[in-house]
Amino acid sequence: MSVRIGTRASKLAMAQAEKVSRMLQDLGEETDIICISTAGDEQTTVPLHEIGGQGVFVRALDEELITGKIDIAVHSMKDIPAERPKGVITSAILKRDSPADYLVTDLDLNDIKSIGTSSTRRTAQFKRYFPGVNIGPLRGNVDTRLSRLKNGNFDAIVLAHAGLQRLSLDLPGFIMDPEVHVPSTNQGTIAVVSRSDSDINELLKKTDDYETRVDTMLERVVMEEIGGGCFTPLGIYCKKQLMHIQVLSLEGDEEFRLDRKLTNPEDARDIGTEVKSDAGYLISEAYSRLGLK
Repeated sequence: MSVRIGTRASKLAMAQAEKVSRMLQDLGEETDIICISTAGDEQTTVPLHEIGGQGVFVRALDEELITGKIDIAVHSMKDIPAERPKGVITSAILKRDSPADYLVTDLDLNDIKSIGTSSTRRTAQFKRYFPGVNIGPLRGNVDTRLSRLKNGNFDAIVLAHAGLQRLSLDLPGFIMDPEVHVPSTNQGTIAVVSRSDSDINELLKKTDDYETRVDTMLERVVMEEIGGGCFTPLGIYCKKQLMHIQVLSLEGDEEFRLDRKLTNPEDARDIGTEVKSDAGYLISEAYSRLGLK
């Protein structure tokens, strides 16, 4: 019987599901990829925080998983919210691809006048490091975003470098240093979700990357302690247990930075508490201005 792999229908999501499918096939399993529509895919003209935020790309797949219509779900790990349904676990975390943002443009950096992104984090970062550049809203799949760049709506757009790698897209532009433009929690990582009682979980352990799991789970501990998630200008990135955290004001004119080596999850909780104490006002201000509770 085939392993039923649930995924969103976008090209990028399909590429991620196909990667997991190949890994399972190499382990001797037959697979079947099933596409599932999510609220995030259906409503592309409004900011994510207005339609449910981080979980909008995940809930529909969780429901199909819980009801047994699929055996596993493949996600960009950064899309998975902190609170998970009972009985659903992250059974495998694949080796991390590039965590960096990528600025797609055929211009020199000094010639860029407008950048497209709907991420509050990316908006704040580019306002800070590229003062005077106009930042405009941009949502949709990779093709939609690239078409708006081609049509001249923007001089540059921001995409996840890992997504371009997975789609084998070689585009002109610039890789943003993840230690400066600190990425979203878990950016560049593919996660496989399953039911906690599933027979496939032992097999999925063979696809799990230990170093990536350690780093990304430390990131999530910090994120959960700080709060804010994808709604706020918050970057959290850990490599070989060296944690980088950046909290910005929405306009990018205020910044809090922390860079520290961790040894265990308790360190991560302590750092999260410290950041919340020292920079929580920036997160609260962002929530208030975005009309969030």
